[in-house]
Amino acid sequence: MNAHSSPLEEAARLMTVCNSCRYCEGLCAVFPAMEMRRAFSAGDLNYLSNLCHSCGACYFDCQFSPPHEFNVNVPRTLAEVRNDSYAHYAWPRPLAGLFRRNGLVIALITAASVAAFLGGFMAFNDPTVMFGAHAGPGAFFRLMPHNAMVALFGGVFIYALLALFMGLRAFWRDMENGKPLPPDAPSLWQAMKDAGQLRYLDGGGVGCMNADEKPTDNRRLFHHFTFYGFALCFAATSVATLYHYLLGRMSPYPWWDLPVVLGTLGGIGLVIGPAGLFMAKKARDPMMMDDTRRGMDAAFLAMLFGTALTGLALLVVRATPAMGTMLAIHLGFVFGFFLTMPYGKFVHGLYRFAALVRYAKERQQEAHATGE
Repeated sequence: MNAHSSPLEEAARLMTVCNSCRYCEGLCAVFPAMEMRRAFSAGDLNYLSNLCHSCGACYFDCQFSPPHEFNVNVPRTLAEVRNDSYAHYAWPRPLAGLFRRNGLVIALITAASVAAFLGGFMAFNDPTVMFGAHAGPGAFFRLMPHNAMVALFGGVFIYALLALFMGLRAFWRDMENGKPLPPDAPSLWQAMKDAGQLRYLDGGGVGCMNADEKPTDNRRLFHHFTFYGFALCFAATSVATLYHYLLGRMSPYPWWDLPVVLGTLGGIGLVIGPAGLFMAKKARDPMMMDDTRRGMDAAFLAMLFGTALTGLALLVVRATPAMGTMLAIHLGFVFGFFLTMPYGKFVHGLYRFAALVRYAKERQQEAHATGE
């Protein structure tokens, strides 16, 4: 990259070079989507960068990659544009720079501060309850009233959803670039299949290239552990909510009950997945990485890992005097995760899915135009 060019300017240069070559068009969705364009607006480039899954195949396949004078490094450049897009579309805008630097420190301080506050609140309210052993339905709410817990975490969760929605709406509008393509059932279904299978994290079929040009599917596997672990934890929380409000059954539930089974499996996935992704990131060829945003990546993985690990630990000690302390630590991680969701790597899943929907719709339109 030219020292004086921005990531968007460099991405526009590379897409122009790649559009002239088209050697990599079978590797992923980025290059076919690129070929539908002759010029690249900022919205186009943000769309292409979020369509990129960083499989690394184009870097090793390209005859113009470094040290060639053309210096075509698509994975790193699109990673920089993609990471910039998170801040660009963040809502509200004054918080856009929250994770530009020291994202891990911010996330851990947030979690620790909330944990300390909750622990202090419960201990001040009644130390004998905080450090006592409790068992059976409603044990958690002897430490912190249910209504207080719902108000605190429901409020931050609603705020996170609003901020995520506003950012996603801004991204979609910019991605349309004056050419609206409203999603329909076929494009949504295709995007769901592509996202659920991580179709474009396979380097065109041979596998992801991470540390070197030797293909491996480890990143794909750890992404699956993370995504489906998160989905199972969300399902566990949803089932527990239905139990509480529809059936009048209060947590904690027996080990064999559905919320606990789903949460345990999800928690295991969220321990294995983020740990694996962190190790894969450490081994990744630095030439394909955006070195300036490692804190943001580490923060996201750390918050997922910490939330899952403390949740599993709470399950183990929930009938012992350690339950109060572990509950405060776990809730601190949960609160910190919710609060930082719109300003960290979590948004990449939403933007990538939106880009996949757009791509499916463009392919659908192209097939219709050519009569295929």
